Amino acid sequence: MPNIKSAKKRVITSRKKAVGNNVVESSRRTAIKNFEKAVKAGDKEVSSEKLNVALQRIDKSAKSGLIHKNKAARLKSRLTKMKNNME
Repeated sequence: MPNIKSAKKRVITSRKKAVGNNVVESSRRTAIKNFEKAVKAGDKEVSSEKLNVALQRIDKSAKSGLIHKNKAARLKSRLTKMKNNME
């Protein structure tokens, strides 16, 4: 445990940020998994809705700095390609 007052404050704020980051990260991963399940099921309407949610979550992750903007672009491209290649 830190002894300096400012270091103690940093521990508290970093824990709060970590919790928020975990929420955003897990919601992004869940949205991507839900979209992939919809694609495997072959339901075009549901998959398009799930794609929109996944893209929003990816954008939020990139905006907050959790993932790099190029990774966000790559993920969005892959998901869109999956949707376009549905039978």
